[in-house]
Amino acid sequence: MNEALLVFTNLPDADSARALARRLVEDRLAACVNVLAPCRSIYRWKDALEEADEVPVLIKTTASRYADLEAAIRAHHPYELPEIVAVPVVQGLPDYLGWMAAETALAPTGNGTAPRSS
Repeated sequence: MNEALLVFTNLPDADSARALARRLVEDRLAACVNVLAPCRSIYRWKDALEEADEVPVLIKTTASRYADLEAAIRAHHPYELPEIVAVPVVQGLPDYLGWMAAETALAPTGNGTAPRSS
């Protein structure tokens, strides 16, 4: 079960964040995507200090689906260079991690029940 990943990206607004989230879950690239509250990002881009309101998303997936997930984010993300950062999940509730793996499998293998909170 140690192949679980949390992937982070930011989008410019809630509508684009929800659209990407739905696409990733519908395509079984993510078991769940949390669309978080807007935040203010401060960063350097092309030698200029920038500030922007963004909507972070937290994507739950597996290492075996990461390449396809990254490709989908890049294809549907409005930024020239989107933040895509993946961190491994080193521990977690075994049943939840199993659900994540089943929901991101290429062929559906889940038992049809999702956890109450993703």
